Amino acid sequence: MATALILGSTGLVGSHILSTLRAGTSHFSNIDIIARRSPPAASDARVPTKEVVEPDTSKWVSSLSSLSPTPSVLFCALATTRGAAGGFDKQYKLEHDLNIELAKAAKEAGTKTYVLISSGGADPNAYFGYPKMKGEIEEDVKALGFDHTIILRPGLILGHRQESRAAESAFQFVATLFGRLHSSLRDSWAQDADAIAKAAISAAVKAEKGEVKEKVWILGQKEILRLGVKEWKAPS
Repeated sequence: MATALILGSTGLVGSHILSTLRAGTSHFSNIDIIARRSPPAASDARVPTKEVVEPDTSKWVSSLSSLSPTPSVLFCALATTRGAAGGFDKQYKLEHDLNIELAKAAKEAGTKTYVLISSGGADPNAYFGYPKMKGEIEEDVKALGFDHTIILRPGLILGHRQESRAAESAFQFVATLFGRLHSSLRDSWAQDADAIAKAAISAAVKAEKGEVKEKVWILGQKEILRLGVKEWKAPS
């Protein structure tokens, strides 16, 4: 059976990846997380979780390298905002630099499948900083040569965050209204965090089972909805 490492397990998508894996699949026997703070406890968890809680992110690489057994799958949902980070330069250091350092450590440790929660519009040649950063993360991860690199590019992510994001909350409100009229009015530009998490897990299991031939598999919004909603069932 496989083991999974989740980075960003206290964030919106990462917390759904964690809760879905905790609920139990026969594919994963153990879950590792590395985080600044411990995620909420789950009394009904069926899969054991080992936590490394370390506020100092500079120590995360050594923490990852010392995990035993080595995680076969790394789910990376590690992200922040410019405001929370204290400026774009600091956001870049966390989202790009730390992500790539951790990805390198995972590759060197023997992780086979890397799953990245990216963003729709990610483009290393973009004019604006955010989509450019996301695109650079994608390119630098792909260059590491994991057996399988799976990249999810959701649109607006729907769900409740612990921290307030005023602009995002307004768009979420609009998306919810559109969804009540008809799901297609929402699904073309916004996806639930739960669906994104389930699509990430489904794609990883398919890769682990040898059902994915591509070394790099990019999932756009339609494919996220297909794997995370229409075809979802807990992987066996």
